Amino acid sequence: MFDKIEVFVKRYDELSKMLYDPSVACDNERYTAIMKELHSIEPIVLTYKEYKDAKDRVEDSLSILSDADSDEELRAIAQEELSQAKEDIIRLEGELRILLLPKDPNDDKNVIVEIRAGAGGEEAALFCAVLYRMYSMYADSRGYTTDTINISETGLGGIKEISFLIEGTGAYSRLKFESGVHRVQRVPETESGGRIHTSTVTVAVLPEAEDVEIDINPNDLKIDTFRASGAGGQHINKTSSAIRITHLPTGTVVECQDERSQYKNKDKAMKVLKSRLLSEKQQEQSGAIAAERKSQVGTGDRSERIRTYNYRENRVTDHRIGLTLYKLDTILEGALDEVVDPLITAYRAEQLKEQSN
Repeated sequence: MFDKIEVFVKRYDELSKMLYDPSVACDNERYTAIMKELHSIEPIVLTYKEYKDAKDRVEDSLSILSDADSDEELRAIAQEELSQAKEDIIRLEGELRILLLPKDPNDDKNVIVEIRAGAGGEEAALFCAVLYRMYSMYADSRGYTTDTINISETGLGGIKEISFLIEGTGAYSRLKFESGVHRVQRVPETESGGRIHTSTVTVAVLPEAEDVEIDINPNDLKIDTFRASGAGGQHINKTSSAIRITHLPTGTVVECQDERSQYKNKDKAMKVLKSRLLSEKQQEQSGAIAAERKSQVGTGDRSERIRTYNYRENRVTDHRIGLTLYKLDTILEGALDEVVDPLITAYRAEQLKEQSN
């Protein structure tokens, strides 16, 4: 493990020196690439420095304890320092093992989130709106920005389906386990008998594709324009600014009508299309990633029921890791880290388990 870390330390020093090279400072693309690589390996280098410091503290403490001339007060301090340093070494070794785990290349990317109402009619559409609000508030809490791409609303304030972009470093790493079926159990406002209804909503989280990753032939695209419409079919735009793009080889269809500008709608629709095609490409090419996603945290498939939101019990249950929290109200207000962090921990535990086998 430590031989591998030394390679990172050497590379970190090399990259740090490159930043002082005038030719790098003048090349924005190269400078950005170096900073990105530095940022990715810096946690390993800094943690390793802490680890080596702890090892030095152990040596210093043992030296004092082995010196017959050391007074009792100094020996007591050295013994306390030795115990603390040993604890730090165990903790830092664990952190280094996690930092050296294979990293998902998509983790630092922006994400496109697609939410669709499933079983349950209007109640499912209303909960679709609740989840959209939850993710928006979570994004705000982490300093991310949210931009709606396409939305289809109902007359009662629900959402049939919505696509939106969340921009921020690490957005995919925090949200990638949200893909799947989300089930809600509650008494609808329209239910006079007080019966609990069960409805479902599907969520898909796609890493935003970069241009270098997906090359789309313009001849493979069919682009249609139409008038954007709101709930109940009422026109909210008198011009044909909404865009529908069909990728002919795969049959993938993307729509965007959130902007009044046809150009902006086309740009957003292309982002979604590229991200969908990238996701399909990665699933086909990477059996290893697929195997990992079928571990304890689940497949991430939209057909898999991953979580239940029970209003009467104020309960959220994530079925993949057996996590139950009686904090539904705060989680729906955007406190999603209480679910996300245990999912990431479980995923890392599975990685460590696979690595040790």
